[in-house]
Amino acid sequence: MSYRGSFVLPHRAAPFDPMAKLDGIKVIDLSLFLPGPMATMMMADQGAEVIKIEPAAGDPARDMPPMEAGQSVWFRSLNRGKKSIVLDLKSEDGKARLHELIAEADVFVEGFRPGVMQRLGFDYAAVSAINPRIVYCSISAFGQEGAMAHHPAHDLAVQALTGFLSVNDGPDGAPVVPGVASGDMAAGLTALSAILMALIGREKSGQGDYIDATMFDSMLPWGAHTAGSAVSGGETPRSQSQRSLGGAAFYSVYKTKDDRFVVLGAREMKFVRNLLEALDRPDLIPLGEADAGAAQAPLRAFLGETFATKTRDEWEAWFADKDVAFSPVLDFREALDSDLVTERAMLVERDGTHQIGPAIRFLKEPGLPVRPAPELDQDG
Repeated sequence: MSYRGSFVLPHRAAPFDPMAKLDGIKVIDLSLFLPGPMATMMMADQGAEVIKIEPAAGDPARDMPPMEAGQSVWFRSLNRGKKSIVLDLKSEDGKARLHELIAEADVFVEGFRPGVMQRLGFDYAAVSAINPRIVYCSISAFGQEGAMAHHPAHDLAVQALTGFLSVNDGPDGAPVVPGVASGDMAAGLTALSAILMALIGREKSGQGDYIDATMFDSMLPWGAHTAGSAVSGGETPRSQSQRSLGGAAFYSVYKTKDDRFVVLGAREMKFVRNLLEALDRPDLIPLGEADAGAAQAPLRAFLGETFATKTRDEWEAWFADKDVAFSPVLDFREALDSDLVTERAMLVERDGTHQIGPAIRFLKEPGLPVRPAPELDQDG
């Protein structure tokens, strides 16, 4: 695997595929920052007409560094292929324009704190009265009703309240800030899934629907394989004794001779056997079946000492002909420069700008949309 690739426009890329799955679907997007824009960006990638309604100052993500070619990379990555219209929703003219857009729309997405849309006159009751076929999706941290509905929160607070942060810990057991905004991303994916389900349902019923998508609800199912003991009413899982959280020797991170890192990501015993036989330590194979935690300590110690004898790149070369779930730990620069990203066409260059490519691919529609993100109010 090489880490010195270059940014290229994949040969499969196309400005826009008119046969895209969501061609003809119109989306009104009032969401900001991350969850809502991610959901509507994936719809835009598949041909939906997404109209981003922004305040006069624009989506705050427009000003989030780093910048490239005059645009925030964050903003461009989550708002490509959309239109932008600035509306003052406290003014009569702004309300009237939004009313017109709603009348012709299929989907309405908002991510304000509960109660805001009602005060503006565009809650679900009002919007569905204008257009009964509309699919209305609200995205919030904790839902539209209940004790936490008005509690301010971003991703980190949601991860703390769902239990996930407790197992995102270091060797000392203290939680650390996660590298992925999982609550935001989970909410965006959940919202997208629900919107598409509602559009399918509308074809049967002729009626739209309302979706209450929350970061909190969306994250909890992601713990199905790690939080099982707590879900079933028992003890809470701890990283040092849970197989999927680092308590297993073959599902863990190890430091190499050059102070870099590698991982073993195996759960199957065949990989345990393959590696320990290659290292001439078949006597340790039974420990791979032992309970995670203290019982595997001797195996973990052996692997730690072993990986410390070679550099990360030397281990990668050594593992090349071994059938073992092994990977070097790459930083983002190495990952984005890798042959795998190039092969998968997951980094797209256009007009001097770079974007992560669409993760959703279809055999009969191989073109990758790489339309630019809009300038503020360019379609107003």
